[in-house]
Amino acid sequence: MDAGQRGLAAEQPVPERAAATGSEPSGMVPVGSDVAALTVAGPVAPEPASSAPATSGPVQSGTGVDGHPNRALVLNATFEPLAIVSSRRAFLLVLATKAEMVHSTGRSYRSVAASFPEPSVVRLSRFVRVPADRTVALNRVTLFARDHHKCQYCGLPADSIDHVIPKSRGGAHAWENVVAACKRCNMRKQDRLPHEAGFVLARKPFAPRRRVWLLAMSRGAPSEWEPYLGDGTLTRLPA
Repeated sequence: MDAGQRGLAAEQPVPERAAATGSEPSGMVPVGSDVAALTVAGPVAPEPASSAPATSGPVQSGTGVDGHPNRALVLNATFEPLAIVSSRRAFLLVLATKAEMVHSTGRSYRSVAASFPEPSVVRLSRFVRVPADRTVALNRVTLFARDHHKCQYCGLPADSIDHVIPKSRGGAHAWENVVAACKRCNMRKQDRLPHEAGFVLARKPFAPRRRVWLLAMSRGAPSEWEPYLGDGTLTRLPA
């Protein structure tokens, strides 16, 4: 190599060495600062830090019409309903390839470089064995959900609880003896049995076994959940 060639080679720029951490392969979802910048299109509100799952940055989730974080239904690999989680948690399951998207809310998580649909229903990638549902705790919210917020005597909106067999007559505070009722019917029935007050129950009270369904009904559920939960039409119920 003569002096001229050596001078030309010296002028060629030396390529910069790749960063030690490397770069994301083409087609992969960014997991660093890109996810940290994700937000949901529309009104957003961060979830409390104490309940937030571990992630590489703060991911925000939207809020529903009742002020609660948007929720997502989690299905087992067999499409059996397993749980209800925040849409943020469901998104992280999809991001980690632990679940696949089945239905979205129509909203999206957005970053500077990408946009991801907000999950409404996700299905786990692997089957999870779970124990059979236990009896659901009896309280005003779960009772009204079971009875669809309707008085079991007249069908009007319920705003009170009635013991079919009054406590004064040995009735127990149990699922099989408690129904949702309106104040008018409750006052009219007083400490009598339904037939003594001229009432007929819309249906025999029962202890619900499907916990996920009841949790969905307690605050209403999106229509796309209906095929997986069953048990009648799922309409958004009053708080």
